[in-house]
Amino acid sequence: MFKKVCLFAGNGNPTLANEIAHHLEIPLSKASVTRFSDGETWVEVKENVRGVDAYIIQPTSAPANDNLMELLIISDALRRASAASITAVIPYYGYGRQDRKVAPRTPITSKLVADLIVTAGVQRVLCMELHAGQIQGFFNIPVDNIFAMPVMLNDYLRKNFDSSAVFVSPDAGGVERARAYAKRMNGSLAIVDKRREKANVSEVMHVIGDIEGKDCILVDDLVDTAGTLTNAAKALKERGANRVVACCTHAVLSGPAIERLNNSVLDELITTNTIPQRPETKACAKIRALSVAPMFAEAIKRIHHSDSISSLFV
Repeated sequence: MFKKVCLFAGNGNPTLANEIAHHLEIPLSKASVTRFSDGETWVEVKENVRGVDAYIIQPTSAPANDNLMELLIISDALRRASAASITAVIPYYGYGRQDRKVAPRTPITSKLVADLIVTAGVQRVLCMELHAGQIQGFFNIPVDNIFAMPVMLNDYLRKNFDSSAVFVSPDAGGVERARAYAKRMNGSLAIVDKRREKANVSEVMHVIGDIEGKDCILVDDLVDTAGTLTNAAKALKERGANRVVACCTHAVLSGPAIERLNNSVLDELITTNTIPQRPETKACAKIRALSVAPMFAEAIKRIHHSDSISSLFV
């Protein structure tokens, strides 16, 4: 069934790549991804890829620049080796938050990265939960943007909560995401109103919705420094919430994030393995990572057979 498919993995998340290959029941293809002593990336494809459909599994998470260059160079190597098609499987799209001009004379780096990926020879992109939907329009090639919601619902939420739970958006921009979860769980919706004074610093103002005495589930696409989540959890607890957990797809967890989570009133953070966990992340008792490998494997299978992708999460 997969005679003309090759899976390649960079150094961005080899564990997830191996899991995806396991679910597809095909081995990762042989390629050497190394660095010269001056830091330049070197890639050598170790097998014949002429006429095959190649999939590169590589998130562009930290170190973002290194992982992005690996993705571009692997794609260029496959294109020059006459691969029939090249699909970039990007579990986490780095630079996704720079999707618009927020001040004069600033870049739109999400668009720049999209242009680089296309120029390198990628013909299709498969990613998970882009920070902003318009990033799909930055590419002039097909983009399949899948969501972690089925994994969150089936592997955790439905086993631990009922319809009395309140799904909470930590800011006004995430209301649609929280509403989608609430709809599927028949739960109610609340919003945390916050004012961001500067980058990576947020101040919680008040909570919109009835949360007193109820279990609350904060829903976001990613958590970076964890300031928003921990402040939102504190506000919910102060207003009478029973248990407060958070669900986020991408656990960036940079800077003081782990310390903030450990010192917060948040009971648990449920995330996925789109970004590889650092040792300190694995050591944090409040973090639970769910695997999205089965979902990516199924999406790759459907792309290969020209089947519907949207039915995975709609």
